Order: sequence, then structure tokens, then C-alpha cells
Amino acid sequence: MDTIAVRMPKYPECWESCGSCASGDVFILELLVKVGDVIARDDNLLTLETGKVALDIPSPQAGRVVAIHVIEGDSVDEGALLVTLEAL
Repeated sequence: MDTIAVRMPKYPECWESCGSCASGDVFILELLVKVGDVIARDDNLLTLETGKVALDIPSPQAGRVVAIHVIEGDSVDEGALLVTLEAL
């Protein structure tokens, strides 16, 4: 079984220079998938809240969700493991 680790993407460069979008912690606002779901590439996996904006995190490829490593309300850093997919 080939698995894909979906990690928290790198924060946009503008967050460091301006900082207004990312004021406060970055946390999981809503999980949009559950274990067993079959998803297509670019389907949204979860929504992040940054303090001023909500951002959807899409899947980098199609697959079946085999593990979710975060829960709603978790703070996440760049590179944090979010979801594991089984490649289809």
C-alpha cells in the first residue's frame, strides 16, 4: 500500500512581512474528511483559521483517507502531519 503523508504547507511569505493574516495561532477550524473517505486531488481536507482568515487545505492527490492526525482546535506548525492517504 502506497501512502501519502499530507503535511501543513509552508506559510505564505507575506505572513512574515505583514503578519496581519496570521495574527494569533494557526489552528484546525474544521475537518472536512473522515477515515475511509475516498477523495479526489484538490478536494479540501480541512479548514485552518489564522486569526483573520480561514484557509482550506486541499489534497495533493487522489486517495483514501487512512488516518487523521489532528482534531478540530489543534494548533499546527509548518510541516505538521495532517492526514495520511492510501494512493488509489
